[in-house]
Amino acid sequence: MKLEGRAKMLRVYFGEDDKWKDKPLYRAIVEKCRELDLAGATVFRGIEGYGASTLIHRSHLLSFSSDAPIMVSVIDSEEKIQTVLPFLDEMMHEGIIAMSEVEVIKYSHQDGIRFE
Repeated sequence: MKLEGRAKMLRVYFGEDDKWKDKPLYRAIVEKCRELDLAGATVFRGIEGYGASTLIHRSHLLSFSSDAPIMVSVIDSEEKIQTVLPFLDEMMHEGIIAMSEVEVIKYSHQDGIRFE
């Protein structure tokens, strides 16, 4: 797969405690992106943030469940990004999905290599 030039970046924001079918939402999104053969997805865990509820969510060192902010970032062609949007609409009860245009400078991919 070759990805260069104009592409789309999808950013999905929600809380760490959000689930989809008893699985962390971030994991379900990454797995769906892989299933749809998108170029890649990365999960970022935030230190602090708030959304529509205006409730501030913080990462606590001594807590296993702080509902820290999570962002999943996905970059691929617009056509490929469009394939995941209906699934995100179904999976997400709260949060925000943002899409922007990006310029891909380099994308390295080894054909035929997949790790579990």
